[in-house]
Amino acid sequence: MKAFVFPGQGAQFVGMGKDLYENSTEAKELFEKANEILGFRITDLMFEGTDEDLKQTKVTQPAIFLHSVLLAKSMGDDFKPEMVAGHSLGEFSALVAAGAMSFEDGLKLVSQRALAMQKACEAEPSTMAAIVGMEDAIVEEVCESIDEVVVAANYNCPGQLVISGSFAGIDKACEILTEKGAKRALKLPVGGAFHSPLMEPARTELAAAIEATEFNTPACPVYQNVSATPFTDPAQIKENLVAQLTAPVKWTQTVQNMIADGATLFTEVGPGKVLQGLVKKVDRKMEVAGVSSL
Repeated sequence: MKAFVFPGQGAQFVGMGKDLYENSTEAKELFEKANEILGFRITDLMFEGTDEDLKQTKVTQPAIFLHSVLLAKSMGDDFKPEMVAGHSLGEFSALVAAGAMSFEDGLKLVSQRALAMQKACEAEPSTMAAIVGMEDAIVEEVCESIDEVVVAANYNCPGQLVISGSFAGIDKACEILTEKGAKRALKLPVGGAFHSPLMEPARTELAAAIEATEFNTPACPVYQNVSATPFTDPAQIKENLVAQLTAPVKWTQTVQNMIADGATLFTEVGPGKVLQGLVKKVDRKMEVAGVSSL
């Protein structure tokens, strides 16, 4: 079975999507529509901006969404998913690509999500760290033992778990986990504690926007981050999308469940190769491919 997966924040690069804009009339029209919807020329920042421009959350999230969704559209008959999933932000790309909502609505939600997250980050400075070479259960235990806000945020692959929380909480967790034998406890260059309780103000803001958006039954099951299980019911999809902001991304479990349900080929659609690498770390025998340009 063919599974298509969509990357999240961090996969962006300068020049992303330029070939699509120049070689596809449909992509060019949708890029211009995106400039209109967002109220600024995101295409200029994607094609000719700086790394710093692209690192701003309000730019990064719509940029990755646009690149992924327009690539999926440009694939024509080659995009025939039997199951889809996306990592964090990538879940929005997956939902639009699978027909659960329109391109315009998806972009508006992604933009609102980015701005709400940016606001939450500014209100309460916080961060994330990658813990490598440690069992998930030990990382969870250490997080729970700390008085500060610090939680498991991204289950990326076996032996790689990202934690999220206050600066003090992350420092303390990194210190303890290093003492306990983690290969690496590396603070990430991110704007805040994504997928943690500190994103609650953003979750509340986004919930209203998601509720007001029309969702359809997707063309295939969408494996959602919150539970790592497949959904096709629009009401449940909405609920999970709202919960995603403060809940962990269960990517390891998602890939395991997709394989158990018959996935034989994972194709990553969008910038970078991060998800292909993570799939291989979950199951070395899995076939992976990537579509990052026309």
